[in-house]
Amino acid sequence: MKTILVVDDESKIRDVVVSYLKKEGFLTVEAASGNEALQVLQRSSVHLVILDLMLPDMDGEQVCLKIRKMNSLPILMLTAKVSENNRIRGLSVGADDYLTKPFDPREVVARVRAILRRTDDSQLLADRLSFNNGHLEIDSLQQTVSCHGEPVKLTPNEYKLLLALAKYPQRHFTRDELIDKVLGYTFEGDIRTIDQHVKNIRHKIEPDPRNPRYIVTVYGSGYRFAGAQHE
Repeated sequence: MKTILVVDDESKIRDVVVSYLKKEGFLTVEAASGNEALQVLQRSSVHLVILDLMLPDMDGEQVCLKIRKMNSLPILMLTAKVSENNRIRGLSVGADDYLTKPFDPREVVARVRAILRRTDDSQLLADRLSFNNGHLEIDSLQQTVSCHGEPVKLTPNEYKLLLALAKYPQRHFTRDELIDKVLGYTFEGDIRTIDQHVKNIRHKIEPDPRNPRYIVTVYGSGYRFAGAQHE
């Protein structure tokens, strides 16, 4: 059974979300602030975090950044803000999905299930991919990425995107194809979400993100993986 951490300072919202999650068979833990959420993560085994953007002690983006320094848990961010810039900023700090208030709690459950399906160990290939004479290595059994032997911290969606591209070097993927592979065909957000994930990955694995050697832009369409596979 998967355990979901619900972080929101409004008890009514927590109660509703927790109730629906429990009905669907999830275990839950709760936190009313950012610091409380970080403490829960240190003492509890959690599979996904539902994180409100507006918290009393720190904003959700700060919490998200702190979580990312600890691990790569999937994060579904909730917010009353509807600005596209806020959405992009949330994704840039490591959120995997974004849902605006007011929301249907059934939609929250559906998003949680979709994110967990995408990050499920059983759906990943038990294989090790090496590129450019070992500069970049992807271990899909351990779900790890390294550059020059140093571990690289990717969010679950960043990892899924990198793996989807790296499994088929030189193949051109459209943004729509990558959304289906990484975010699921039910995703209804902005197609630029893929661009933001690619930007994040480049900053983490590319020697020069402005002149990428791995994830190359196919202008006006999508991306391809240009790394040379090393046997």
